[in-house]
Amino acid sequence: MKSAVIIPARMASRRFPNKPMAKIDGIPMIERVWRQGMDSKIGDVYVACCENEVFDLITSKGGKAIMTNPNHASGTDRIFEAFNTLENKDDYESIINLQGDMPLIDPKILESVNEPLMHGYEIGTIATDIVKKEEENSNITKVLINWNKTNSVGESIDFYKESKKQLENIYQHVGVYSFKPYALYNFVSMKPSKSEIERKLEQLRAIDAGVKIGITYVENIPISVDTLEDLMLIEKIIKNNNETDT
Repeated sequence: MKSAVIIPARMASRRFPNKPMAKIDGIPMIERVWRQGMDSKIGDVYVACCENEVFDLITSKGGKAIMTNPNHASGTDRIFEAFNTLENKDDYESIINLQGDMPLIDPKILESVNEPLMHGYEIGTIATDIVKKEEENSNITKVLINWNKTNSVGESIDFYKESKKQLENIYQHVGVYSFKPYALYNFVSMKPSKSEIERKLEQLRAIDAGVKIGITYVENIPISVDTLEDLMLIEKIIKNNNETDT
C-alpha cells in the first residue's frame, strides 16, 4: 500500500508557539519527525507548512515541503490542501497524517496505521496502553474500542477526554491517522459535528456521520510534545539513548 505521509506544521500554536522549530538536543522537532517518516520507507514524505522557516529547513535537508494556507482550521484541512497539490496524487492508496509533535515515533508504527485500511475501513488510527492516572487526565484523549475477534483491527466506538472512571476496552489514542484518498475528501467536506465542537475532537465528525474508524493497537508509544515540559522530557530521553548507543 503506497502512502503519502504528510506532516502538518504550524508555528502559531497557542499552547506552544513556534513548536515545529523548537530544538531537541540541537535538532528542530519538525526535522526529527520528518526523518522518522522517511525512515518508515512506506511512501513519500511531505511537510505541509505555512511558514518560510519550516519550508526552508525541510527543503535544505533535501526533503519535500508544501506551503499551505495559514488560516486552516485544522491539520487535516492542511493535509488535504497539500495532497491536492501533488501531481502524482493518484499513485497513492493511503494518506497518513503524521503529527509534527511526535519526534520519538517509531517508523514501524506508520505501517500499523495502514492496517485498518487493508481490512476495509476508510479511516484508520492507533491506540496504545493507558493506566488509571492517564484515564483521569483530561489532557489525554481516550478511545473506547470494540475488538474484532477474527483479526487484529478494532473499531473505534467513542473518543473523549474527560474521565469516565473505567478502563475496560479503554486505550490512549495516538493522533496518527490513515485515510483512503476519497475518505479524506469526504471528511473535510463535512461540517463539524455537535460532538466534535463540544469535545474539541475532530475525529468525532466521522463517527457522528456514521463513518467507522478502524484502530490498531501498538504497545508503549512515546509521548507527543504538547508543552515545554514534554519537550524537556523527550530531550532527556534522546540524550540518554544517545549515551547508551555510544
